[in-house]
Amino acid sequence: MPNSNHLREKVILASSSPRRKELLDAAGWPYEAIVAGIDESVLPNEEPVQYVQRLARSKAEAVAAKLPSGLVLGADTTVVIENQILGQPVDDDDARRMLRLLNGKWHEVLTGVAVVRIGCETRVDYETTRVRFAEMSDAEIDWYVATGEARGKAGAYGIQGAAGLFIEEIRGDYFNIVGLPIRLVYELTAKT
Repeated sequence: MPNSNHLREKVILASSSPRRKELLDAAGWPYEAIVAGIDESVLPNEEPVQYVQRLARSKAEAVAAKLPSGLVLGADTTVVIENQILGQPVDDDDARRMLRLLNGKWHEVLTGVAVVRIGCETRVDYETTRVRFAEMSDAEIDWYVATGEARGKAGAYGIQGAAGLFIEEIRGDYFNIVGLPIRLVYELTAKT
């Protein structure tokens, strides 16, 4: 059983994600957010799991390099369908394209998590959750995109908002879909 004393320790969240902040707040975990500002491009032939783990590590280590001490948390979430990575849509048309790909199908949400205690080893892992979208009409897709919720979200949807209307089933960690598998973070920090 991990020692829960580490929950009193503030983490440095290498992210500007409001959803990750909300999840840490909900868990009562003290944090400070510092944006990593790294290139999030997919490398040639990079598999989705390697991609999210690399970005999580890069974010955590980029922020850790700026600090004298502390515990830094990096995370990256992406949506994968048929081994295709769906990041954040570039515009509303791109959001519609992504939602049509997800329409009526199962897909995976992957979140890479990296925890680094400055001056020590970085621990990296990932969480996978399967999600099934209901069949959506073009009018429903247009309505959802018009809410503005698709902007800034991997796969062009936020399960915690209006997109929840179109989710038929999930298998795995709900918080992973929101953007931070809080249990995995707890386990990694307990070992750091």
